[in-house]
Amino acid sequence: MKKLFGILMSAAVLATLLLSSTANAYEEGDWLLRVGVGNVDPKSSNGEVVSVDSGTAVVFNGTYFFTPNLGFEILAATPFSHDIHAVDGGSKLAETKHLPPTFSLNYHFDTAGSFKPYVGAGLNYTLFFDEETTGDLSDFSLSLDKSLGLAAQLGADIDVSDTMFVNLNVRWIDINTDAKLDGVFVEEVEIDPIVFSLALGWKF
Repeated sequence: MKKLFGILMSAAVLATLLLSSTANAYEEGDWLLRVGVGNVDPKSSNGEVVSVDSGTAVVFNGTYFFTPNLGFEILAATPFSHDIHAVDGGSKLAETKHLPPTFSLNYHFDTAGSFKPYVGAGLNYTLFFDEETTGDLSDFSLSLDKSLGLAAQLGADIDVSDTMFVNLNVRWIDINTDAKLDGVFVEEVEIDPIVFSLALGWKF
């Protein structure tokens, strides 16, 4: 997944160089609001004992422009729900929910036309909660520690009117959590997901 993300990032940067012009899509003081659906897809083999499956939820974010090219974005979402399986047999052992607030500084390229790409980087804070065990772990209590890590993204806004657009986004987030059973450390789970989202946005 990380290799795919790198390829997509390089392709987006190349595309912006080819499409660049002197026109600015946004102005200082502009706001963007996006609402859509996001899918958190953890990397394969994210744990030696347990593995975390993907999850889908409603995502929304807001961006404020300090300059015509530079914007600060806050990403939020309704809780993502994930099943946790045993690596050896694949049986479901637990499920959990998480919230992934992410803060990014984004660079929006100057492009002609309705296609407006951007790249960004920042910090993610992931909070796990409502851990519930089942099957072989039903008699145990599972806890997953909070995570703080880097995040990177690329995306594009595609205008459908002067104030409305469709947003496509892919981001990589560094999420690692310690899994504990009855307070005893089991393993560090490296989730490190790729997050895909499709949203509708408005410019203010």
